[in-house]
Amino acid sequence: MTARAKRAAVGTIVFVHANGFPGPTYEPLFAVWRKAGYRVVAPERLGHDRRYPVVSGWRPTRDELLACMDAEVPAAAASPLHMVGHSMGGYVSLLAAIKRPAMAAGVVLLDSPLIAGWVAHSLRALKATRLIDRLGPGRISKTRRMHWPTREDAHRHYAGKRAFARWHPDVLAAYIAAGLEDAPGGGVQLRFAREVETRYYRTVPHDLAARLRRHPPRCPVSYVGGTQSAEMRQTGLHATLALAGPRVQWIEGSHLVPMEQPEAVAQAVLKAIDAVATAPR
Repeated sequence: MTARAKRAAVGTIVFVHANGFPGPTYEPLFAVWRKAGYRVVAPERLGHDRRYPVVSGWRPTRDELLACMDAEVPAAAASPLHMVGHSMGGYVSLLAAIKRPAMAAGVVLLDSPLIAGWVAHSLRALKATRLIDRLGPGRISKTRRMHWPTREDAHRHYAGKRAFARWHPDVLAAYIAAGLEDAPGGGVQLRFAREVETRYYRTVPHDLAARLRRHPPRCPVSYVGGTQSAEMRQTGLHATLALAGPRVQWIEGSHLVPMEQPEAVAQAVLKAIDAVATAPR
């Protein structure tokens, strides 16, 4: 069997990035999956194509992901398709899986706890009153620094931040390589526009858990979370555990655990995929 045939037999991983982090940021994880024989397809920057505006509920973003998959995965359509998403990417992966229920062999959520119950009601109220701009993470992203004289300056900037100091050096290097572009007036700037990042925070789907109750995924859903994730503590895990059942793994780290422990998270994803593949039907 040729190397290409072996990859087709194993399947394809469709990876969806978190808000603000272009897909290639996760290249150290992709390398592990490719070594295991998987083809990896990863949208580079959701939300930047005007054909798919960022609006409440994220249905256009779901459609943008599906369009990317249609363009990138036709040759692998007959092989297992595994959807993996970090944070925002996990939610978008679920939306795509319930839109096309026959498409995915499984979904793996990387610290994407479902928003449900009173948290969902509170989020709905915050969105309706626009208080989400003052109380949500968008209050930080809308003033995020966008420009540096050089990539080296940007690297020093991020390496000096407490949250980024926990990142694996290879992931930080991948972020600097993928997350910056030449600025029109000189220097470099972030490729993921802060206006888009802020709109995603402003429009998080508060009704995703309700949608999943009406249209449950036909494929198994697994969860890999960071033990110190503030997002997990804020949202709770009741709805997530109800969806994933026993398919839950924990790794020491924060909400950004894929950046902090790329090897461990990549292996956890492979374990989740293997468990689904070998489970009795």
